[in-house]
Amino acid sequence: MTAVTWDAPDGDHPARRAVRAAMAAAAGGRKQEWLALFGPDAVIEDPVGPSMLDPEGKGHRGPDGIERFWDENIARVRTFHFRVSDSFANGPACANVVTITATLDGGTTMTIDCLTVYTVDDDGLITSFRAHWEPDRVMATLTSP
Repeated sequence: MTAVTWDAPDGDHPARRAVRAAMAAAAGGRKQEWLALFGPDAVIEDPVGPSMLDPEGKGHRGPDGIERFWDENIARVRTFHFRVSDSFANGPACANVVTITATLDGGTTMTIDCLTVYTVDDDGLITSFRAHWEPDRVMATLTSP
């Protein structure tokens, strides 16, 4: 299975380049490559608001918070498949309609239908990553091996 399927507009834009690089690095398990895409004051809200991944809903901030997000969440996934069905790039941001299929180490799979918004700085580094999805809907998709 291809790790990233891009069925969306793909015109060149700094934020869209960051999106594609972040998805490819996550799908490939390339932690250091993924971390290098974020600016020093970046914040990740995945999902936006309080959740089991961020009980206070304040996001994962700065290099330490973002690395912790990788270690506690992305690293637990054995394989990712990202399918981007639409993409809107303007200004410093790119919003994407995405379906993520994640297979965990034990073989359990889940599907995350979401809207992601990446914002970049003048150097193309990610300053903000916000993923809008509903935890209850994702939990309803869990399938055991």
